[in-house]
Amino acid sequence: MARGQSLELFFIDGKPDGMLTAEVFNWTGHVLMTPRTQISDALKRKEARYTGVYLLLGERDGEPLAYIGEGEDISDRIRNHDARKEWWTNAILIVSSANNLNKAHVKYLEARLVEEARTIGRIALENGNAPARPSLSEAAQANMEAFLENILMVLPALRIDSFLERKRSTAALIPDVSRDAGTEFELFLKKENIRASALLLNGEFIVEARSMARKAWVGTREDKTSYWKLFDELVEQGVLTDAGTHRIFKTNYAFSSTSAAGAIVNGRSTAGPLAWKVKGTEKTYRDWEAEKLASQA
Repeated sequence: MARGQSLELFFIDGKPDGMLTAEVFNWTGHVLMTPRTQISDALKRKEARYTGVYLLLGERDGEPLAYIGEGEDISDRIRNHDARKEWWTNAILIVSSANNLNKAHVKYLEARLVEEARTIGRIALENGNAPARPSLSEAAQANMEAFLENILMVLPALRIDSFLERKRSTAALIPDVSRDAGTEFELFLKKENIRASALLLNGEFIVEARSMARKAWVGTREDKTSYWKLFDELVEQGVLTDAGTHRIFKTNYAFSSTSAAGAIVNGRSTAGPLAWKVKGTEKTYRDWEAEKLASQA
C-alpha cells in the first residue's frame, strides 16, 4: 500500500508564480524553483551554490524543451546557460539541504533523470548524448535511487509533468482488487464499432491495453482542454498504435479524469462521466459515482 507523504511549499516572495522551495518531510532533498525573471535573486541564495542537479524548462518553436545538468556549484552552471541559452523560462535546482551530495552522486542523478525523461518521452531534451551513470557502491546507488524517487514525486506537484509516467504494466492491475464490481467501465462508439475498457484503481482512471480508439482526432484543435495535443502525443509515443480503421492502446494508460480518457478514445471532447458506463450495464460513471457517495453518507 502506498504511504502518504507531506510536501511543504514555501513561496519566497508570497507570489504563486514566483520563486518557491519544496521539501518533503524526512527527505534530505531541497528544491528551488524560479522563473528566469528572478534568476539573479535565486542565485544569491546559499543553496544555489551547493552541489546538485538542475532542470531548465521552456519552449522552442512552440514545443516544450528541457535541459538537465549537474554541477558542484549550480549557480556557475546556470550563469553560463543564462548567457548561452535563450529558450528557457524556468529553472529548478535540486540539492541536499545539508550539501552532502558529491560529484558522483549528482552525475548519477543527472543520468537517471535523462533516462527517465527519454523513456517517458513527454518532453524533448536539449541534452546531447545520454550521460553514463558513474560507478557507485551498491549502498550509494540505492540511496540515489531513493533520492530520485522523491524528486519524481515532487516535480509533478510543481506542475512539472515531464517525468510523470502514465503507462501502467499489466502486473500493476491486480485482478482481485481492480475488477471488483463497479470499478470496470467501458465506452462504446456504435457507429465506428470502437470499444474501450477502463479500470478505476487507486484514484487513477486507467484505460486498458488493447482498448480501441478513433483513428484520428476529429474534434476542433482550438479546444481549450488541449486533449487534442494529448492525442497527438500518445500517437507519437506509440501508446496509440495504428490498426487500420482505428487505433489500439498498446499499453495500459492512466488518465487524470474520465473526460480525458473519453476524449482520447472518441477523438474529440467528451463528457466522460456520461460516456463511460459500468461494464455490462447502462449505468453511467456519473450515476455509479453518485450511488457510491450516497452509500457513504
